[in-house]
Amino acid sequence: LLTTAHDPEGRETIYDKLPRELPRLMPIGRLDLTSEGLLLLTNDGALSRRLEMPATGLVRQYRVRAYGKITQAQLDTLKDGIKVEGIAYGPIRAVLEEPVQAANVWIDISLQEGKNREIRRVLDFLGLTVNRLIRTAYGPFELGKLAPGAVEEVGDREFRRVMPV
Repeated sequence: LLTTAHDPEGRETIYDKLPRELPRLMPIGRLDLTSEGLLLLTNDGALSRRLEMPATGLVRQYRVRAYGKITQAQLDTLKDGIKVEGIAYGPIRAVLEEPVQAANVWIDISLQEGKNREIRRVLDFLGLTVNRLIRTAYGPFELGKLAPGAVEEVGDREFRRVMPV
């Protein structure tokens, strides 16, 4: 599903699948069409902007499957940031999952910035082709065992407990 309110090509969006009784919601960060996993939504525009800002220090975590070969030492070069095609990306923590299987590798990635297609571009620069990207956490919010398409509301009390204002 697309993370947009309306698609001119008529493809389904997240809003087509949300329960109708929910208020108008906007995404906190986006997932592109070929990504999956945790997507936070809010009805508070100021909160959305605040949580998306790298200055908040919220770590976004991903589990990534990519085609190609790479070593942990190569992934460690991302920890101080990297520049790809003139775009500077901040520090990225990338941990190669073991054992490496066949032609694909699984990598756990954590970053704070989350620029457009950042993980795909950086891993492509390192010679990998991402073929699955799953957001597993955004700050203190985790995907956990939430089923695909499921919606779970975070109440004000719980939100304040995990995200002090």
